[in-house]
Amino acid sequence: MSSWKPWVAPAALILSTSAPCFATTYLTLEQAQKLIFPNANLTPANVTLSPAQRKAIEKASDTRVRSAEVKAWRAPGGGWFIVDEVLGKHEFITYAVGLTANGAVTQIEVMEYRESYGSEVRNPKWRAQFTGKTAKATLKLDQDIENISGATLSSRHITEGVRRVLATYEAALK
Repeated sequence: MSSWKPWVAPAALILSTSAPCFATTYLTLEQAQKLIFPNANLTPANVTLSPAQRKAIEKASDTRVRSAEVKAWRAPGGGWFIVDEVLGKHEFITYAVGLTANGAVTQIEVMEYRESYGSEVRNPKWRAQFTGKTAKATLKLDQDIENISGATLSSRHITEGVRRVLATYEAALK
């Protein structure tokens, strides 16, 4: 018997084992909708951005638009519930934004966080910084939004994502 054969099965087992997964779902779609619009019956909105709208959003937000499809629901009275994703360090962060009929942020909620660290972006005090912000706000980390040490990329990317959502409101939902 060859000397390498006894090591094949244990090595294959070790190599086939994936790294631990840190994905955590904090809120389902329905839970996020109820948190942001507690008593509202939200209506799905089929919003597909035109190439001109995508270009306008990218210019206004200085952030790339990955998809022409906007995951949006209309609230009674003209508000909006929007689900978006941004890249953390390696994985996507799914979050929801509530907007008033005038395009001001009412609330943001982190729905799913897939990184091994940086989940401090779920802190209510940090998320509250976005309340009342509109497309006219700077929405830049370390300017009008405080950074979270140890969650810098998550903080930056969620901030950029909210800026893109607000630009989307201006270009396509208003």
